Amino acid sequence: MTDSAPRRVRVRAPELVGRGGWLNTGGRQYSLADLRGRILVLDFWTFCCVNCLHVLDELRELEEKHRDTVVVIGVHSPKFVHEAEHEAVVDAVERYGVEHPVLDDPELATWKQYAVRAWPTLVVVDPEGYVVAQHAGEGHVHAIERLVTELEAEHAAKGTLRRGDGPYVAPEPEPTDLRFPGKAVLLPSGNFLVSDTTRHQLVELAADGESVVRRIGSGARGFADGPAGTAAFNEPQGLALLDDSSVVVADTVNHALRRLDPESGRVTTLAGTGRQWMQSAPDAGPAREVDLSSPWDVAWWQGKVWIAMAGIHQLWTYDPADRTVSVAAGTTNEGLVDGPAAEAWFAQPSGLAATADRLWLADSETSALRWVDRDGVVRTAVGTGLFDFGHRDGAAGQALLQHPLGVTALPDGSVAVCDTYNHALRRYDPATGEVTTLATDLREPSGAVLVGEDIVVVESARHRLTRLRLPEEAVEVDAVAHRTQRAATGVAPGGLRLDVIFQAPAGQKLDTRYGPATRLLVSATPPELLLAGEGAGTDLSRTLGLNPAVPEGVLHVSAMAASCDDDPSVEYPACHVHQQDWGVPVTLTESGADRLPLVLAGLDA
Repeated sequence: MTDSAPRRVRVRAPELVGRGGWLNTGGRQYSLADLRGRILVLDFWTFCCVNCLHVLDELRELEEKHRDTVVVIGVHSPKFVHEAEHEAVVDAVERYGVEHPVLDDPELATWKQYAVRAWPTLVVVDPEGYVVAQHAGEGHVHAIERLVTELEAEHAAKGTLRRGDGPYVAPEPEPTDLRFPGKAVLLPSGNFLVSDTTRHQLVELAADGESVVRRIGSGARGFADGPAGTAAFNEPQGLALLDDSSVVVADTVNHALRRLDPESGRVTTLAGTGRQWMQSAPDAGPAREVDLSSPWDVAWWQGKVWIAMAGIHQLWTYDPADRTVSVAAGTTNEGLVDGPAAEAWFAQPSGLAATADRLWLADSETSALRWVDRDGVVRTAVGTGLFDFGHRDGAAGQALLQHPLGVTALPDGSVAVCDTYNHALRRYDPATGEVTTLATDLREPSGAVLVGEDIVVVESARHRLTRLRLPEEAVEVDAVAHRTQRAATGVAPGGLRLDVIFQAPAGQKLDTRYGPATRLLVSATPPELLLAGEGAGTDLSRTLGLNPAVPEGVLHVSAMAASCDDDPSVEYPACHVHQQDWGVPVTLTESGADRLPLVLAGLDA
């Protein structure tokens, strides 16, 4: 009898440890031995990372389909100091609807044991406790689902598969009027409209900011137009009031823009298909036919709705006159690069505010306050890049923020910044170039709106609106600065061999009928890191020249391969595009590696 079971290189899975302990288990602490017999999918994530949030949503279908054999375990591995706080992780698990156990690993102990290099990373452990797959980045759940199906059959035959209920225990719901609200806008009536993100609704509050007038949306995840009671949202965030008194809603996890008629309560869809935008998809055209990617905020400026497209590090616009969308700024590369809009780099733009001559934006992953001028040039007021953050006032060139999510233009020309992970409201004055702190102890402020001489702040993690008087007396705080905890890959200066490894899925082959079937694009932050090897080419291997004078940075790698079904009897075989983007933090050291392998998983696009 021939053994037809798949042959895989198997490595014993390290134990799951984390000083923060376990969440979503009813207080029980788990070991790998407790989970033996189940297929484990370890999701290494951090709640600031929009790519990690994409993976949470990708995993929902897998969890439901294979509920009796698969246990997904989130391993929370923080980047920012705030993300290492246990209470913040507890909040994030509820905020994003995580319905599986989560190990809080604030010191990155399990991250290091599994040699994880990037957020997000998924690791598959078989029922006997061996690692059988590891994928960095998003978009791999289809490949993992195929592997899970193989493992179910293999281990059922061996008698090593254990079926049944998983260890997830849902926490008790909290009786608050709002639950992790995202943004707010002032309606012409004087009432507030708030995106009640975790409950997938919009909530209208009276002018006191507390009394609930009505709820819009069913309260369940969904994507449906209609009247207030039956329309459905999926983690809505940004809100913008238009001249006709309608409100545009950034329906973030639906990857869509919605329109609310406050008079009737009816919800319609302006832009997006419900699908997430991927590389090589159209980035302009009829609004209802073009995919979007995690729109986080919206603002009305220069006759268009501007969209903070956090999922792909760009700004887009929606033109209501011809009902089209298009890219306005950004390359999809993640980083902080100023200049003409088409060449600028962003990192999860998450808050927008318009004035006559500027569109201000909170660029969260670079902990930066930036703006676009009327000539389409992107500039930075506060922030230096992906690695530096903290709470420091003073001259803008040396001031520090920590993952801001909101920005509000003030009447005197200055800007209020919701400095989310510092739990503070900050102020930047372009006239003086100074940053000051207006208020502290605002639990994860994510947006704010002006009401006369007051500013009303959305305290997301306190589930409420908080009113402050402007100008507020500055609060003295101790200056602190941090560098990201993300572990960088040590590489040798000089020549670094980059190899993107791709194998077409079973039953497919590279599509070379019309030329090369692969493409590789490489860049770096800062650009001076690369002396050679930047740009696009068709070979998936390339030698990069690294500048020894630049001690650290990020390599941005984008790879694509096209394959078609390998069946000579089919005249027009189905073709597939495989795409992956990586941001690889590197530190130059003489003892570092001289080769960087990255795996481009073969999966159906």
